[in-house]
Amino acid sequence: MRTSNSAWHTTSGILLALGAGSALLGACSDEPPVNEIPSGGSGGAVTGGTSGTATGGTAGAGGSAGSGTGAAPTGGAAPTGGAAPTGGAAPTGGSSGSAGAPSGGSAGAPGTGGSAGSVPGDRTTPEGTCARWNADRADLSEGTWSGNVASCMAGDISPNGRANALKLINLYRWLADLPAVATDPVRDSQAQACSLMMEAEGSLSHEPGEDWTCYTEEGATGAGSSNISGGPGVVSVDRYMVDQGNATTIGHRRWTLSNSLGPIGLGSTGTGASCFQNLRGTGRAGKPWMAWPSPGFIPLQAFGSGRGGTIDATGWTVQSDDINLAGAAVTVTSGGTNMPVAVTQLQGGYGSRYAFRFTPTGWTTAAGQTYAVSVTGIPTPVSYEVSVVNCAP
Repeated sequence: MRTSNSAWHTTSGILLALGAGSALLGACSDEPPVNEIPSGGSGGAVTGGTSGTATGGTAGAGGSAGSGTGAAPTGGAAPTGGAAPTGGAAPTGGSSGSAGAPSGGSAGAPGTGGSAGSVPGDRTTPEGTCARWNADRADLSEGTWSGNVASCMAGDISPNGRANALKLINLYRWLADLPAVATDPVRDSQAQACSLMMEAEGSLSHEPGEDWTCYTEEGATGAGSSNISGGPGVVSVDRYMVDQGNATTIGHRRWTLSNSLGPIGLGSTGTGASCFQNLRGTGRAGKPWMAWPSPGFIPLQAFGSGRGGTIDATGWTVQSDDINLAGAAVTVTSGGTNMPVAVTQLQGGYGSRYAFRFTPTGWTTAAGQTYAVSVTGIPTPVSYEVSVVNCAP
């Protein structure tokens, strides 16, 4: 689905920025354009986390996000209990720590929508997984923008719009057994100024020129450190996770699941552009690897559908800051049957140092199935199971 704003004139649906001074790459997509930036340059590569054991064992506690003011990205972030803090336990294995914030969380950092409260969930059961998925998605309203293009006023997105976008980011991180993140008012302001510039110019860039409509240094700073979307903030979170049109990086998804993510900034014009500020985070989740779909129970609805693309089409991913994944060979089985996949290495620096994707060949993910994934040919072999559940209300 294209953005309804006819002013958008990007010739490709997705643009990728490779850092300061580098050219933009384009790829076609039917989605509102989104734009990502790697962790190179001023952001730096992620260095946190230790390799550890990548298979077996029960997941350690994921830490709770606390109230809506949100735990600091370093608080309660790294899994500390049990072996293999990768969350790599099979659905029938040990319990995963809950990263969900209790319901009714208060607003986040002053002046922002903050970390909206989420219902707690139990990732060790399909019922608990679906309860959290459906509760956090009960309100997907984009909020109301108080700004104005005509007067170049950045304004702000109403608290519910920012809170709903943040809630979805933390929902996906909870499913991946990663700690919740909170917004920061300075980063929010940068992301909001960025959103105004993208909306006013009708284009996307990490390096907007001073001749851009509604140009400000603050907005340019936000543009240079954000995932950028031609769609509003809440709906863009799902699109970042599918990441259609970014076959060489899957960078939006990797940033969302990054060890170093947080605090973040979120800005939106409500019906048009949005920016998800994510570089230079201080998160220290410390997970040796992250997979999407992640180990354990995963809603079928998280795989995407229709013109928005699907994860089966864009690829399942594994990312790491510590394990060199360059030689990865992937085997997937379900019910003892081999499920063929095609493996593609991804560019480094987009939310993780190493990453690859593997795409189903001749099959699609189905609810009620468990998929056992084995990754060999790397310094620390990885294995995990994904059990797909239908969370349709």
